[in-house]
Amino acid sequence: MMDGNLAYGAGPAGQPFDPLTFIKKPTVILRLLSLVFSLIVFSCIASEGWFQDDEGYEVCQYNMNSSACHYGTGIGVLAFLGCVGFLVADALFENITSVKTRKHVVVGDMIFSALWTLLWFIGFCFLANTWSKTPTILLPADGFGKNNVQAAIAFSFFSIFTWAGLSFFAVKRFRDGVSSAFAPAYDPDSVGSAPAPGYSAYPGAADDNAQPGFPDDPFGGKPAPQLGQQDYQPPMY
Repeated sequence: MMDGNLAYGAGPAGQPFDPLTFIKKPTVILRLLSLVFSLIVFSCIASEGWFQDDEGYEVCQYNMNSSACHYGTGIGVLAFLGCVGFLVADALFENITSVKTRKHVVVGDMIFSALWTLLWFIGFCFLANTWSKTPTILLPADGFGKNNVQAAIAFSFFSIFTWAGLSFFAVKRFRDGVSSAFAPAYDPDSVGSAPAPGYSAYPGAADDNAQPGFPDDPFGGKPAPQLGQQDYQPPMY
């Protein structure tokens, strides 16, 4: 049976939290990078991804397609919140004693990371394609927001790899937990082995040639009494 304190790659519960060891974990490093990348993407689009046209309307710089700006901002904000939530879960993970709760956290991390890997790939293709089709004549003449728009595309591309790495580690942690759940609770090599030296197979064993599991002959080697024979002697008066 799987020990709840060692399930899904975590150490024993109740140990003190070490910030330095926590930050050095590959999953934490990738999650912090993903958090920063998502922050850059949605802040770049929200701040300078829109501009006012001649009629005073807010227009998205990605080929005047508001869906592109909304998509980039939306997945960036949700990715940022997801990173914060899973960072907290990672910090508390080793103090979770319930195997079922740990499994839910790992499965949630695996699904969320895989989904956002796909969404960032779609977002990069979407933003890059719409930006390449944007007529220069329709953009602000002073180049307002151009660097931010291109930065959002670049960090969308980088996010694909960080979230793919998070998906890999989540799957690995899930597989480790499943394999531990089906591991035998005993040592197969010890089954049927000989008793330890100095320990007899039964109490009172006199020699090694005695048949194990049976006590000595209680009759001392005498033949068993036959039916009809009387060994009893009447007392003399």
